[in-house]
Amino acid sequence: MCEGVRAAGDAAAAADVDVITSSGRRRIPAHSTVLASASPVLESILQRRLKKERDAAAAGGGGGKVRRAVVRIRGVTDDAAAAFVRLLYAGSSGDEEEIDEKSAAQMLVLAHAYRVPWLKWRCEGAIGSRLTAESVVDTMQLAALCDAPQLHLRCTRLLAKEFKAVEKTEAWRFLQENDPWLELDILQRLHDADLRRRKWRRKRAEQGVYVELSEAMDCLSHICTEGCTEVGPVGRAPAAAPCPAYATACRGLQLLIRHFSRCHRTSCPRCQRMWQLLRLHAALCDLPDGHCNTPLCMQFRRKEEEKAAAKAKAKAGDDDDKWGLLVKKVRVARAMSSLGKRRQMSCSQC
Repeated sequence: MCEGVRAAGDAAAAADVDVITSSGRRRIPAHSTVLASASPVLESILQRRLKKERDAAAAGGGGGKVRRAVVRIRGVTDDAAAAFVRLLYAGSSGDEEEIDEKSAAQMLVLAHAYRVPWLKWRCEGAIGSRLTAESVVDTMQLAALCDAPQLHLRCTRLLAKEFKAVEKTEAWRFLQENDPWLELDILQRLHDADLRRRKWRRKRAEQGVYVELSEAMDCLSHICTEGCTEVGPVGRAPAAAPCPAYATACRGLQLLIRHFSRCHRTSCPRCQRMWQLLRLHAALCDLPDGHCNTPLCMQFRRKEEEKAAAKAKAKAGDDDDKWGLLVKKVRVARAMSSLGKRRQMSCSQC
């Protein structure tokens, strides 16, 4: 125990900096090399203070003793300042000491002011893990002042998730009365996030439609080439066992084909849907002429070629543009689906 006390005393004697807290009642001995390597702001301060002390000692005579430089950490409690110095000594590669909930906000301010990025990142994580509806408004203001994007993003997500609970807090009412611009900014961010969420859901739903159409094209080629349980090519008996896609797309497509072959109405929505599927197949079909068993494939392809020739001479209408976009989207979905199936097959073989 005596050796430990003696070692601590030697370390304190070797220190050339005194860190003084806001109250002035606590003086923390430190080493300028450690503080300067951890913070560029402290490095700049210490260079000036140590030069001043050396100049003062030189002016007092050749044997003058250089006094310790003094660095004051203001605006935080004594415990927060001591914890800040202790974490600077531990460094980013040391053991991750848990940051106290009471001093986490003060540590974030110090890490931002003294430009210690690794400590700032840890403080953002510590504060963000304890966010509540009561504290999210104050924490968002702190994140904006300290330029903490990770913490600001967490606050925005919590606001969007629990905005009704946040509206009832005292912090939100204080914000409405004293900082309407920040309130407007928060509401605008929530509105933009809601628009992005709706856009993403709409695109996901559209992608699902394209995937379903791609599966319908595969089922149509399968029915017209190999046949399935109810419908098949001429001269070939229907298959005894259903295909893997029978429950999802193939059975409904077979019923639609049977209805299409028997219906004689001029304006039937189901027949119009079948016409569109046949036209889409012709646009996606890459087989040579005369090698596709799908009905009306050649007729639709020739018609599309005539439209393409007419489009080169005159500008096409909006309907043609929309149809071309649909074909492009289904082709991409088909390629991605085939790629996913290949990957699954390769993984199963491994």
